[in-house]
Amino acid sequence: MRIAVSGGGPGGLYFAALAKQLNPAHEITVWERNAPDDTFGFGVVFSDETLGGIEHADTAIFDAMRSEFARWDDIDVHYRGTTFTSGGHGFAAMSRKKLLNILQQRCLDLGITINFRTDAPDLSDYDLVVASDGVNSGLRAKYASTFRPTLETRRCKYIWLGTDLVFDAFKFYVLDTPAGIMQVHGYPYSRDASTFILEMHDDVWQRAGFTAPQGLRPGESDEKSIEMIRELCAEILSGHQVSANNSKWTNFTTVRCATWRHGNVVLLGDAAHTAHFSIGSGTKLAMEDALSLAACLHEQSSVDEALHAYEAERRAVVTSTQRAAQASLEWFENIGQYADQDPHQFAFNIVTRSRRVTYDNLRLRDPEFVADLDAWFARDHDEVRPPMFQPYRIGDLELRNRVIVSPMDMYSANEDGLPTDFHLVHLGSKALGGAGLVMTEMVCVSETGRITPGCTGMYAPEHEQAWQRVTDFVHANTDAKIGIQIGHSGRKGSTKLMWEGIDEPLPEGNWEVCGPSPIPYSPANQTPRELSHDELQEIKEQFVASAEGAVRAGFDLLELHCAHGYLLSSFLSPLTNQRTDEYGGSLENRLRYPLEVFDAIRAVWSGPITVRVSATDWCEGGIDAEESVEIARAFAEHGANGIDVSTGQVVSTEKPAYGRSYQTPYADRIRNEIGRKYGVAVIAVGAISSYDDVNSLILAGRADLCALGRTHLYDPHWTLHAAAEQDFPIAWPKPFAAGSRKPQGGRTDGPKPRLDLIRRGEPKTAHARWRG
Repeated sequence: MRIAVSGGGPGGLYFAALAKQLNPAHEITVWERNAPDDTFGFGVVFSDETLGGIEHADTAIFDAMRSEFARWDDIDVHYRGTTFTSGGHGFAAMSRKKLLNILQQRCLDLGITINFRTDAPDLSDYDLVVASDGVNSGLRAKYASTFRPTLETRRCKYIWLGTDLVFDAFKFYVLDTPAGIMQVHGYPYSRDASTFILEMHDDVWQRAGFTAPQGLRPGESDEKSIEMIRELCAEILSGHQVSANNSKWTNFTTVRCATWRHGNVVLLGDAAHTAHFSIGSGTKLAMEDALSLAACLHEQSSVDEALHAYEAERRAVVTSTQRAAQASLEWFENIGQYADQDPHQFAFNIVTRSRRVTYDNLRLRDPEFVADLDAWFARDHDEVRPPMFQPYRIGDLELRNRVIVSPMDMYSANEDGLPTDFHLVHLGSKALGGAGLVMTEMVCVSETGRITPGCTGMYAPEHEQAWQRVTDFVHANTDAKIGIQIGHSGRKGSTKLMWEGIDEPLPEGNWEVCGPSPIPYSPANQTPRELSHDELQEIKEQFVASAEGAVRAGFDLLELHCAHGYLLSSFLSPLTNQRTDEYGGSLENRLRYPLEVFDAIRAVWSGPITVRVSATDWCEGGIDAEESVEIARAFAEHGANGIDVSTGQVVSTEKPAYGRSYQTPYADRIRNEIGRKYGVAVIAVGAISSYDDVNSLILAGRADLCALGRTHLYDPHWTLHAAAEQDFPIAWPKPFAAGSRKPQGGRTDGPKPRLDLIRRGEPKTAHARWRG
């Protein structure tokens, strides 16, 4: 087979070497536009897992690499005059130039032709064309209509440098300068040198007086900026030198492609995907791609089958890595919001920023580090315990732990909105399960404010009596508190029960729906009636009456539902509110009616109030993270005790970025920009399924509490079981005490992932859209 490789970076060269070894009959030619000794950057990083694959695939390459490795186990966080060290991480790095030399020599030894200083010619007569030509791939651009790439330029500038200061660990230096927060990423890559990257938000870069010089030739470095960096980082460098190699300011570009193949042309490495350097993944991903592509080519009977198998095998892994890299990238973009965190919390936060390293993971790697953090977190409490089991206060309401059973619509009420024995058992069992707070589903403020005929209400005396039966049970039999979430369905009402067709209109018996503007949720749904001022006043009074009913029914907390496209949410979003009066237009106007309803409820409800918001509409032109902060600020200024941060479900055309804990970055931002300033509790929700995630989120200061929904459907006693798994002695209900000992044979921490998915990346998760 005649194989052409465009791009002589580590990925392209490694593929060529592996493919030639697997089949010496292949005729392989590599084209590289640079000279053999040209390389940009300094060190490249590998995890132990990646090195294991390289060793298995080609011992000659691995042995040559191993002799060059600088290894470390520790991550040092230097912040506000402190240094925190987290151990047990297991990485290796080496000179990028040495790596290229090793791979070039291996290719030459195997009889592979490498054309240096030569752009790839027309490759149409080759059996296979491997595009490993980097982030600015010419082949990807040539066939862009097939690959359908998206290139997202991010908001931090960074410059890649080297230094003769040999670090003894991976180093994060956080610099609090007059211009704002900057960070140094540093790690050793040889016996006498380290990589030294300075990164900062675009705004900080401008305030610091850096500029992008004009007229630099290819290969030239930005010497003016480098001299400024020498002065700025003089204390870190302690007299050591900083070196440059085509070093210029740049913004990271995240590359994603709809597919990686066009006929016999296949993308590899940065040409197909990029992942932010803060998780050390670029060269690692490219070489893993190369290994997979070479193996698939050898195992499959045709190029077409090989390319299909390659993408199927690698995409899940790459997607998982990009998700982690995106979390890390965004953390550094928003590092300023953590500037006043205690150094203990900041250190844990930065180490766990990608969500791949967690509380439990760190406890295994470095138990002393986590024990120190637990002791710090317990400073205002009676005893050291896992973060999720430290008590918390929302307003005047004391919760025994940080776990909330999230509101989840059950669609099991009587036709007149009356809660039934099902709700008693459902909520009672969750309260017996150990959570600090149990929330009802959205309880509707009127008959026509229901989502479905199976939704509960609080608009009649018999509703109060039925709900009081539930609250009495919870208070008499558990230490949990119980909250009610009240709302109005708006334009998303008059639909089928979820399992009959979520958000689909009823086939008969429909009631008229309403909203801020006559915009249907989808073409299949009713067009809502635009509410008049008198109707707005009437609905506000219905909210007040429901709140008064909640007082009489004995609830401990009230949550106002301003999320998921229901009535109050639809006033907030510009996609659903196109009014031209005082309730539409600017964010201030769109907030007006939800705040009026909130203020009216606050006048009759003296207990704690939380507000559930959708922090993004997941749709262009809708609410985004910036506006969600201002929405949270407005409710905090009006006296909300907590913000329950969900996302989406506002428009049917949304495109959510599903993944583990995918909504938590929004809670994180709101907590660190609004929550701490106003003393408002921030609740994180969204695909949080393990106690490890709960502990990680809370200890890092990304949320004060975590609400879990599907997890509690899987295991109503999840919190009790989480305590048993962590050997924390939580009080069990007396009738259940005999079962409080941890069963032998492993964790009970949620559904077990499929083993066949672990081999190629993170387990897949179903994302049914539970409404609530």
